[in-house]
Amino acid sequence: MSTSHDTDVIVVGAGFAGLTAARELRRQGHRVLVLEARDRIGGRTWTDQRLGRDLEMGGTWVHWIQPHTWAELSRYGIGVTPSPTPVTGYWLSGGTLHSGTADDLLGLIDRGMTGSTEECLTHFPQPYRPLLAGDRLAEVDGLTIRQKLEELDLTPEEFDAVEGMWATNFSGRTEDGGYAQGLRWCALAGGSWQLMFEACATYKIVGGTRGLIEAIAADAGVEIRTGTRVASVTRDDGGAGVTLADGSTLTAAAVVVTLPLNVLDSVSFDPPLSEGKRRAAHQGQASQGVKVWARLRGEHEPFVALAPGSAPLTLCQVEHVADGETLVVAFGSVSERLDGTDPAAVQEALRTWLPDAEVLEVASHDWVADDLSGETWPMQRAGQLTGSLAELQRPEGRVFLAGSDYADGWAGFIDGAIESGMRAGREVHALLTAVEELPATGTSALVPS
Repeated sequence: MSTSHDTDVIVVGAGFAGLTAARELRRQGHRVLVLEARDRIGGRTWTDQRLGRDLEMGGTWVHWIQPHTWAELSRYGIGVTPSPTPVTGYWLSGGTLHSGTADDLLGLIDRGMTGSTEECLTHFPQPYRPLLAGDRLAEVDGLTIRQKLEELDLTPEEFDAVEGMWATNFSGRTEDGGYAQGLRWCALAGGSWQLMFEACATYKIVGGTRGLIEAIAADAGVEIRTGTRVASVTRDDGGAGVTLADGSTLTAAAVVVTLPLNVLDSVSFDPPLSEGKRRAAHQGQASQGVKVWARLRGEHEPFVALAPGSAPLTLCQVEHVADGETLVVAFGSVSERLDGTDPAAVQEALRTWLPDAEVLEVASHDWVADDLSGETWPMQRAGQLTGSLAELQRPEGRVFLAGSDYADGWAGFIDGAIESGMRAGREVHALLTAVEELPATGTSALVPS
């Protein structure tokens, strides 16, 4: 590789996509430099010491039906551990609190979840080729998940519970979330909404996501500069340049940018990214929710709780019970409705399900207000699958996008980030090792004039 650049590849972002791409490129002999604006690696996964224990402030759950994540866990010998199995179910409908067993709650949402996912394998027969269905997919992609739910013949109680489930899945309003995105997830789970639900909120990484991202970083063996923010990216036929926030510049043969879609335009590109990419970035993903951890006084039997998307919190489940306390994790679809760092506000929201809940302490990170994410886990709006995905995945000269926002498969999960990082690594390697074909040599003999 030419030494005319500071490095062969600059990777912007040290999350799962960026470090996967860096590892793959380094293994193929390329010089790689990773630039990370945060003071840590991991991106929207973040195992932090809160409430007296290691908590996942961002991405958390994994599953063996997510092949890229499972391959990495197997590679590094890292196991998984389940969250407690819920015994009790609580759900809010029409302002009235209902309760029963966890199986009762699953039974309540079954018709709506089945009805809203039954066409998943029709439209996504090969889920890792999400655009395979072609033109007929556009009509489906034009629907929001709420519009699909409204087509189903659900009782008000069923509707409220199922709508709350989808608001939680999207970490956003169901009137924004794309129906096709829900179908993609279920297709990846073999058409089973129950297995999809298990993949979303059951198995956690032993030692936290920190252990897996650190294993990938150590294996990559590349330089990672934290606290290093990128201001702009330039490119031409000969290479690419990166200008940092402090005004310094670096050059490379190629750049991999792993910024989430909602903050993609926080970096300037010269020449500008395509109109399609800029339009998608301006529209942004649908995920605008909140995740909250709370310590409750008293030992509660493991439960799962649902509320409609209009509630401050739409789902809550128990994660740990011991020593006279209960640790719960909860989600809301709109971060502006709840300050997850305010114990009184969180207590009021939890009392939707547990009227006597006493919150001792809370922990939360506002990913939507975070100017390095602007979103929680990435979830497409209606129309974005057919309208934007292919364009977002298309390299622009020597600039490549990677991240869970741009994945073919489990978009919204760690698996999607790893998948996208693998793709970026392949494409960059192909670019850097391409040899221009020599012009064809003519076979006719020279004839003297």
